[in-house]
Amino acid sequence: MPRYHKLGKIPPKRHTTFEKPDGSLYQEELFGTAGFAGMSSLIYHLYPPTVVSEVKRGEDVSPKIAIDKNMKALSFKGFSLSPEKDYLSSRKTLFANNDLHIGLAAPMGFSKNYFYRNSDADEMLFIHMGSGILKTMYGNIEFKYGDYLIIPRGTTYRIDFETEDNKLLYIESFSPIVSPKRYRNNFGQFLEHSPFCERDFRLPKDLKTHDEKGEFKILSKKQGVMWEYTHSNHPFDVIGWDGFHYPYAFSIHDFEPITGRIHMPPPIHQQWEASGFVVCSFVPRMYDYHPKSIPSPYHHSNIDSEELLYYVDGDFMSRNNIEKGQITLHPGGIPHGPHPGAIERSVGKKATEELAVMIDPFKPLMITEEALKLEVDDYYKSWIK
Repeated sequence: MPRYHKLGKIPPKRHTTFEKPDGSLYQEELFGTAGFAGMSSLIYHLYPPTVVSEVKRGEDVSPKIAIDKNMKALSFKGFSLSPEKDYLSSRKTLFANNDLHIGLAAPMGFSKNYFYRNSDADEMLFIHMGSGILKTMYGNIEFKYGDYLIIPRGTTYRIDFETEDNKLLYIESFSPIVSPKRYRNNFGQFLEHSPFCERDFRLPKDLKTHDEKGEFKILSKKQGVMWEYTHSNHPFDVIGWDGFHYPYAFSIHDFEPITGRIHMPPPIHQQWEASGFVVCSFVPRMYDYHPKSIPSPYHHSNIDSEELLYYVDGDFMSRNNIEKGQITLHPGGIPHGPHPGAIERSVGKKATEELAVMIDPFKPLMITEEALKLEVDDYYKSWIK
C-alpha cells in the first residue's frame, strides 16, 4: 500500500532498551520482506518469539496438477465446492503457476487448535459470503461480504467466523501484493485520479496482548509442506508495533469506477498488482455515454496473459448463463469476447450492477484436480449460436 501505522506501546527510539514494569526488557522483532530492503514493521513482544519446543514436518499440500498446458476456454461452478468444518482443509487450489496459486474455500469455521502462517506467499482473501474477525499479532480486522483481506507472508493469524456459511476466493502470491504504482505519487500518497484513497483502507485495531505460556501450535506452510511448530509463548504477545508491514482490508464496494464516453479497457478496473499478475474489481457503474457507444467489451486476444473472472453478483452483461461464484478462464494466445447477443443487448443500456473479481496472470495457469471437480462441460462451445 504502504502507509505508516502503529498500535500499542513502543519506545521513542528503535533498537534501544524498552523496559517492562518489572525492569526486564520487551523483545524487539523486525518483521519484513526482501531482507532489510523491503517493507517492514518493528514489533515488541513480551517474550522472545523464537522459543519453540517442537517442530514436525507435516504433509505435502502442493496442488495436484491435472492439466499442465491449457489452450481451451474453461469455466467452473465455484458454489459447487462442498463446505468443510475447518478453514485449512476447506481451501482448494484450482489454478497455479510460479507466481501465484488461486483457490476457493467454503469453511464452516476455524479450529481453535492451531494458528496458521503462510511462509511462502502473501495472501489475498476475497469474502464472497460470511463475516468475522481476522486476528493477528498486529490487532484485529473485522470483515464482511465484499472485503479483500491482504495478509503479508509470514503473518500468523486466526479467523473467527460469525457464521458457518462462508465462501472465499483466495490468492497466494509469491511476491508482495501492492496497489498499482500509477495510482501513487513519489511519496506513496494516492493521487487524485486513483479509484480509491487512504480513507478506504481498514487497518488493524484493538491490539490485545496475550500474556500466556503453554503449547501453541502454528501450522506453517513452506515450499508446499505444512510444518507444525509448537511455541511456548502465545504468538500474539505483542505490546506494540509500528511500521509499514501489516495486514489490512479493503471493500470492493469502496472502489470508485472510472468511466468514459466509449468503452474503457480492463486496466481501469485494476485494484492490485504483484510480480506476474494483476487483480481488477468490476463494480456497479454508469456505462459509456457516447451516443453510439457499445458498452459491451470488444473482442480481444490475450496474447501475453490469462484472464480469470470470478463472478460475485449482479448481471455480468458480456456473459450468458453465469451464476454467482462461477469462474471463467480464457487462456493467453486466443481471442475471446462477449457471448452471442451480448453486444446487441448492451446498446442503449445506461448502467450495470455487476460485481466481479478479475485476475490476470502473465504466465499460463495449470489446472488442478480440484478444479476439474467443478468444471462446466464444453464451456468453450458456448459462443456457437
